[in-house]
This record gives sequence, C-alpha cells and structure tokens, in this order.
Amino acid sequence: MNYQGIAIERPNHDTVILKGPKTVVIDPFKVGRIPDVDLVLLTHDHFDHFSLDDLAKIIDPSRTAVVAPESMKDKLADLKVHDKEFMHAGNQKVVSNIVVRAVPAYNRNKFREPGKPFHPKEAGYLGYIVNLQDIRFYHTGDTDFIDEMKALGPIDVMFVPVSGTYVMTVDEAVDAVKAVKPKLAIPMHYGAIVGDRSQADEFKEKIGDFCQVEIL
Repeated sequence: MNYQGIAIERPNHDTVILKGPKTVVIDPFKVGRIPDVDLVLLTHDHFDHFSLDDLAKIIDPSRTAVVAPESMKDKLADLKVHDKEFMHAGNQKVVSNIVVRAVPAYNRNKFREPGKPFHPKEAGYLGYIVNLQDIRFYHTGDTDFIDEMKALGPIDVMFVPVSGTYVMTVDEAVDAVKAVKPKLAIPMHYGAIVGDRSQADEFKEKIGDFCQVEIL
C-alpha cells in the first residue's frame, strides 16, 4: 500500500519494508532480494527477526546501515555494512539521514516457563519509531501492551503484533492501538511462525472506526 508517498510492504511475519526517498527494512525474514536498502532495523536476536542469510540478500556494504539492540554487538561483529549503530530504549539517532528512536519491547504475561518471559525486559529488545518525510512509523517489535506505549507521542502508522503466544493477543493489540492512537494500524506477527489471517481480520473488526486498519 501507499501512505502519503511511502510504499509499505509486509512480506511476512514481522518484516516491514518502507520505500520512499529512503528504503528501510525492519526484521527481514525469508525475504527475496531488496535493492537499494539504506537502513535495516533489527528488533532482537530471535531467528525469525535476525537472519544473517536474509541480511546477506539485502545489504549493500557501501550503502546500507544497520541498527540493532546493544545486546547484539557480538552477533553482528563480522557484518560488513556502511554503518552500524547499537541502541537501547530511549536512544534517538540519525542514521543514513533517517531519525530513529528506540523504544522498549518486552513481555508482561507471555512465558516460556513460569517466571521466564519469551522477551524479558532486561534483555533490552527494541521497537522503533522511524521518521520518513515527517511520517512517524512505529514498529513495536515483539512485545505485549506495555505502559511505555502510552507516552510515545504522535504516531502516524503502527505495526502491531496480533497472534498471541509470544506477543499481544488481538484484544491486547486493540488496547495498545487505542493507547497509542495512530492514524493507521497494520497487524503483523502472523502467518509464518504462529497465528493466521483470521487474527488480523478480528483485529480490524474490533478496532472498528477508531482508526484506519490495513491488512497486508
């Protein structure tokens, strides 16, 4: 789809591609070749968000910058890129002339075993707010609905997980969107690892006329 001059693609799962004067790819997973990528954002190091094979398909070492959580420094040490930045929640940097703000992403109530969340807060996993042509895109990363979402400021487009199990359920995603108040919400995190299109449809139905929803 096109949103105010920025082409938005969601090839699968949590992967998002933003194409305008700059091309940004978030969490590439099972993608094909993507030309002229200026910036890659990695939310965390789980296999369905961080794939060296996929990065090899889209990175131009003379052009592409990569942003990742501080905890991924060792895993990306040998990756040849134009620029490499590591962030923690609260950081804001200009990378490839794109303003990137890192925000928290973690579980409150999704556990691999009692007391051990799939995405613990202390791991420093991230979501990102990316500013392209004065449009603020918010990719939540793998997270539950967390209090920090209530204070993000204006968001134009929000990519929100809906599958449950490891991330927000449909109802939690609806609550998160109503807290963030984006102009457009795009459901993600279904169709590859867990979840399916039915959850995206349910999300759209439950949002109603609160904001625009597009299923990609």
